[in-house]
Amino acid sequence: MANLKEIRQRIASVQTTRQVTSAMKLVSAAKLRKAQDAVVKLRPFANKLAEILSNLTETLAESGECAFAKGHGDGTRLLVVAVNSNRGLCGAFNSNINKAMNQVVAEHRAQGFTNVDVMAIGKNAFEFAKRSKLNVSEFNDLYSALDFEHAVPIIDQIMDDFTNGKYDKVVLVYNFFKNASTQSVTVEQLLPIAVSEAEPKQNSGTIANYIFEPSEESLVEKILPMSLRMQFYKAVLNSFAAEHAARMTAMHKATDNATELLRELNLQYNKARQAAITNEITEIVGGADALKE
Repeated sequence: MANLKEIRQRIASVQTTRQVTSAMKLVSAAKLRKAQDAVVKLRPFANKLAEILSNLTETLAESGECAFAKGHGDGTRLLVVAVNSNRGLCGAFNSNINKAMNQVVAEHRAQGFTNVDVMAIGKNAFEFAKRSKLNVSEFNDLYSALDFEHAVPIIDQIMDDFTNGKYDKVVLVYNFFKNASTQSVTVEQLLPIAVSEAEPKQNSGTIANYIFEPSEESLVEKILPMSLRMQFYKAVLNSFAAEHAARMTAMHKATDNATELLRELNLQYNKARQAAITNEITEIVGGADALKE
């Protein structure tokens, strides 16, 4: 059994750790509320924009002139946009994205995409892709000022690279924020736009009949880049909220574990102290008996 000094040192160490994890939990909870509000406010606009776009997909299919409807290269170049965090201590949040990124790369290489690049939004994704010997670029400064204006240059660069033929397909990998306790890894095809997937469902009711001014084609050309920008920004916001939710949950569990460990250490300390006291009493009694003899 460990001596009393060692147990006291462990108790002090666990108490310090519990204070840190508890403080991190509170900080993450405050940041989560702000990030969650941003996601909730954005979703109605993003969903309405997607609804309008879904009613214009026939124009994309018929005209074939949309720059985002098909690839412009040789069909072998893939860009994977992986969104995770700059920091750890958030459970399996980062590792789930890294696993999904590896799976996407493996699946597309099997399909003939021999040239694969990774755009990492977050230091963890960048370091993982670098260890995996992938050609990777990083955009870690986005989280220092996360707003639509700072997200637009990144997605605009992606759209330019796609239309210029640098990439034939762009896939987005991120954590979708459902609630404070649930985040799901999501893989979305960002480019080219999957027209068939965006078509309205037959059982969804009446299809909107819009009056277009100046023309349907010109509106599609403007709405598509806006929709792509919104889709990218929504993904980053979801990932940001999911990160704080995952960290809050991880720190909550760590605090509970520290509390349980403290209870066991205190029990162990009391047993060790009682054993030491009993041993001292036994030695005193034994010494007194020896003096009597």
